[in-house]
Amino acid sequence: MLQILKKTNIDFIGKRYYAFAISGILVILGLVAFVAIFLGKADLGIDFAGGTMLQGYFEKEVKIGELRAALSRNGYDEAFIQSLHREKPNYFLIRVKATTDEEVTQISSDILSVLAKEFPESKFNMDSVDGIGPSVGKTLQRQARWAVLLALAGILLYIWIRFDFRFGVAATITTLHDVLLVLGIFFILQKDITLLIVTALLTLAGYSLNDTVVLFDRIRENLKLFRKKGNFTSTINASINEVLSRTIITSLTTFGVVLTLFLVGGEVVHDFSLALMLGIIIGTYSSIFVASPIIMEWEKRSPKRFK
Repeated sequence: MLQILKKTNIDFIGKRYYAFAISGILVILGLVAFVAIFLGKADLGIDFAGGTMLQGYFEKEVKIGELRAALSRNGYDEAFIQSLHREKPNYFLIRVKATTDEEVTQISSDILSVLAKEFPESKFNMDSVDGIGPSVGKTLQRQARWAVLLALAGILLYIWIRFDFRFGVAATITTLHDVLLVLGIFFILQKDITLLIVTALLTLAGYSLNDTVVLFDRIRENLKLFRKKGNFTSTINASINEVLSRTIITSLTTFGVVLTLFLVGGEVVHDFSLALMLGIIIGTYSSIFVASPIIMEWEKRSPKRFK
């Protein structure tokens, strides 16, 4: 097997309380973000909040401050405007939330009229327009929540059948931990939560699970070797060290691909690839410092199962 590290003997379990403290703080932030999303207080994309999003460019230079002031003068003071100069010069994204389904179709024509009136010498060319009604957005929110919950339930059932109930609980907590951490970071960065981000969260849940399953497999194999010694801590530490090289290689390879997507993939997949990059880092960390220590703590409090 390809290895980038020689045989290591790092005491990962001995550092579990530091990891628990860090994870606890970040999980609380993730829970705050989840509650904010549930109450509609977070930055939701038009997928969930409902509204209209236009993308296009001006033929002559228009500063973002001028564009924001023009829309504000015409009653769109809460419009979200983002400069997308990476796509092409003077390229902008304009998003306006709608309170009723009927407003969605009207907003785009109103915005185009405002831009034509305010910038007559800088013609605005619209590339795309997307609109979703608030009622549809609420339905998508509900379906996204169910998708995440069903995914976590499926993980619990799969690991329970394949390994043991406590392994299943540890894997489910770890996956939920990863999802909440990425959600919390996006909340701090004030990134829009869209269906694409939910897709990224479900993707990283699968990635994290794969890393955790590989480690659990090694722990299960080593249980046979260490059963007579009765030292469960050394069993887990040895298992983590044995798969450490594989974990680093896999994570770096995947991270490199997603980083390329982040840098050159364009604005559409920018936040999606950012969520995946965060998920790879957090998933690698959690399989070592969250999943395994949970098994360790459970064994300390209920040692009969493994002995």
